[in-house]
Amino acid sequence: MAEGVVEIGGDIVTAALLVIGDEILSGRTKDKNIGYVAEYLTNIGIDLKEVRVVPDEAAEIVAALNALRLRYTYVFTTGGIGPTHDDITAESVAAAFGVPIGYDSRAVEIMTARVAQTGGVMNEARMRMARIPVGAELVHNKISAAPGFWIGNVIVMAGVPHIMQAMLEFVTPKLRTGARMLSETIRADCREGDIGTELGEIARQHPDVVIGSYPFIDEKIGGNTHIVVRSRDPQRLAGAKAAVEAMLGRVKAGLAVGKI
Repeated sequence: MAEGVVEIGGDIVTAALLVIGDEILSGRTKDKNIGYVAEYLTNIGIDLKEVRVVPDEAAEIVAALNALRLRYTYVFTTGGIGPTHDDITAESVAAAFGVPIGYDSRAVEIMTARVAQTGGVMNEARMRMARIPVGAELVHNKISAAPGFWIGNVIVMAGVPHIMQAMLEFVTPKLRTGARMLSETIRADCREGDIGTELGEIARQHPDVVIGSYPFIDEKIGGNTHIVVRSRDPQRLAGAKAAVEAMLGRVKAGLAVGKI
């Protein structure tokens, strides 16, 4: 087992996402990766359990990585692997694992070929993107060539959304996945406050099913609610959904009577 990999019992595989960058915390850059990664991992059977955002500070990155990699099956990171002085993710990951970092011959070859193709110069800034922690595997990047890397259970990807997505697709065949979380969404056609107590009782009766309520504004009736029921077991999912639908029927009938 690779260093830092946590064996999770049963068929549940978990992950955390570490978003790195001052520009995210300042609001200058609006993150577009969290929602994509969450949906992508859910669809392949990996539960995203935690997201952290940290600045471009080595101590913060190292502390977050060392906490997350011991808790979850995988840790995905985005941001901080570019050519500038504040792109310090690679050396921070190396520090977290206690390994050296240097110019990786595979990465240098990839970058050199890309620069020759585009007519650029393989300068010091571009060479920074070929610095990889010793022992890491490369995560290939079909968009701009500059690789990410995978060490232990930490997968380091670019922050630019379309490049990150290409890297995530590259590593997907190598990921351990579990049973997919199934979900059903039920439109309540009543306010969240009308069903809160009853929904809590259904949740207690179905402890193996995740039940959430999400209010929204309906153009026709105003306040409304979506109820989302989630489970890996299709029978338990169906049972909880049926209980919610029956409860909604009773509540709405009672509300209708109360309005007469």
